[in-house]
Amino acid sequence: MPVRTDVDIDALLALATTIALEAGGLLAERLRTAAELVETKSTITDMVTQVDRDSEALLVGRILAERPDDAVLGEEGGERAGTSGVRWVLDPLDGTTNYLYGYPAFAVSVGVEVDGELCVGVVHDAARDETFAAAHGRGATVAGRPASVSDKTDLATALVGTGFSYSRDDRTRQAATLTRVLPRVRDVRRAGAAALDLCWVGCGRLDGFYERGLQPWDLAAGSVIVREAGGRTTRLDDGTVVAAGPGLFDPLVSLVAGP
Repeated sequence: MPVRTDVDIDALLALATTIALEAGGLLAERLRTAAELVETKSTITDMVTQVDRDSEALLVGRILAERPDDAVLGEEGGERAGTSGVRWVLDPLDGTTNYLYGYPAFAVSVGVEVDGELCVGVVHDAARDETFAAAHGRGATVAGRPASVSDKTDLATALVGTGFSYSRDDRTRQAATLTRVLPRVRDVRRAGAAALDLCWVGCGRLDGFYERGLQPWDLAAGSVIVREAGGRTTRLDDGTVVAAGPGLFDPLVSLVAGP
């Protein structure tokens, strides 16, 4: 993937890391009071808090203060056009339901595209104070250490992550897929934060991951981390995203896609 020579990828990675940590600090600080201002979005189970909005405002404000010509796509604030060819794709609080329940699986996700190609990804796990980061051609790290995907090749011994939609109809379809996958793998985990699931594939804590209905902000940073850690991702015709190391990728895609 060619990257423009006039774009400083290392500077983008540094800024993405800084702001993800700052937003993660906000999440940690507001954890005890987050339930005070809660609304729903697409369904009664799809919640948003003032913390989501404040975290996104922090991220966008810091980006535009340093790079006013960049575009921004955020889960809560919509899209802002830019002229630089660089776009930031933000999930200010991935795992809102977990956050509200105090369940320790929520994160800030910051992805960066250059001319439409994802080049930088940073995910800060605010519950564990752990940062995953990657940039084009520079590999992936977790807590500053090199990260790599699992070398698993056998589905029968694979630990696979998944997630479920907020839509009742989608959940019904996802349940059907789960009944096909679960008997064929070692076990299945559902953390409730796709950005973290992808990072865990990137560092080998999961051998693979699949989920239907993910949005750009769910995927942007995590997909860079998987790729730079040596793994692969794809989106199937039905919208299901699959991620795994190279040895498990094709078998997992075939299993999830079904007959």
